[in-house]
Amino acid sequence: MSFLHFIVNDVLGQASILISLIAMIGLIAQKKSPGQVITGTLKTLLGFLVLLSGANIIVTALNFLGDVFQKGFHMRGVVTDVGSIAGIAQQTLGRETALIMVLAFVINILIARFTRYKYIFLTGQASLWMATVCSVIGYMGGLRGTELILIGGVIAGVMAVGMPVLAQPIVRKITGSDDIALGHFCTIGYIVQAGVAKLTGDVSKSTEDLELPQSFSFLQDTYLSMMVVMIPVYLIPSIAAGPLVIAPYAHGVNYLVYAFLQSVQFVVGVYVLLAGVRLLLAEIVPAFRGIALRIVPNAIPALDCPVLFPYAPNAVIIGFISTTIGSVIGMFLFPSMGLAMILPGMLTNFFAGGTAGIFGNAVGGRRGAIIGGVFHGLFITLLPALLLPLLGQYGFSNVTFSDSDVISVGLVFGHILNFFH
Repeated sequence: MSFLHFIVNDVLGQASILISLIAMIGLIAQKKSPGQVITGTLKTLLGFLVLLSGANIIVTALNFLGDVFQKGFHMRGVVTDVGSIAGIAQQTLGRETALIMVLAFVINILIARFTRYKYIFLTGQASLWMATVCSVIGYMGGLRGTELILIGGVIAGVMAVGMPVLAQPIVRKITGSDDIALGHFCTIGYIVQAGVAKLTGDVSKSTEDLELPQSFSFLQDTYLSMMVVMIPVYLIPSIAAGPLVIAPYAHGVNYLVYAFLQSVQFVVGVYVLLAGVRLLLAEIVPAFRGIALRIVPNAIPALDCPVLFPYAPNAVIIGFISTTIGSVIGMFLFPSMGLAMILPGMLTNFFAGGTAGIFGNAVGGRRGAIIGGVFHGLFITLLPALLLPLLGQYGFSNVTFSDSDVISVGLVFGHILNFFH
């Protein structure tokens, strides 16, 4: 098991290595020269790690924002934290979770090879979260050993193809091609946003076509406009929280200056992330054609949500803000219905909310991105609140998953197991 653990966790568990190996296989399949194979593989690795670096900058800035938001406005409740559940699962179900993840990838390849659904899911951490929910819910529902691994692997493998299939009509509309697909287990939330946006929006007025007076023409620059939006988003909760709350972060810097710099750091993270996305796509799409020709004809790589950000960067910020507004409304609304208070998760609101904003804009323009975003925020606040009682039955207190597809699998799988046991 130690060798299997090394391959699954230390090699294939590293998304950057997995995607680079896949790029290398694709280039070899195309009979590229050794120099081209090395160049393409290393550029894929570099692009992914640049993307990851940008994401880490954003995560650090958003963790600060989430903390001062909760303390500044005296919020108490449950924060969606997939990492906590994954940590607990790795202690007791590490082997099962790893084997479910491997089996899911094999099933994904088989479905892509022998059906018309040619999507290969390549977002490693999302695959881990899906394997985790399958192992945790399955184990607590009475499944053990081979039965748990087989059922969990089938569910995770089908989801790895099913969610890109569900999203692809809108992804095709966003990107203008079928070169890439979306491999992110928040897809049900994106479809909810798109449905609301289609009903309420106007697709002719895109978030990317905002007309501004000459004196505000500098806001046509994506990063400057993002900075103008994010500065008050950081300063307002920081003022509410006060210097004592921010002091442990600021290390002697004035608390408002530190909050201002964090808002700019957020924009820096987006800049780095998008640079990594461009570098990654320049290498992975051509390399993937080699795999398509040899193993899975016409295979389409399903990649993490930031690959869509360059297509509508204004929609990303609008989606983030409107999703946050919706999640704040849900935070107060759902406890009145007897559900737990779910605090806004800034990471989910940015990455899932931003992607949902792109979906909303694609089918409903900027009005669809705004109105749909509020509904998206409500939806991704409701789902964790619904899952929490089920996890409570299994001994997980005050912790729940965050991704809508993962939660949906947990709810359906858990209630089916409860019915039969």
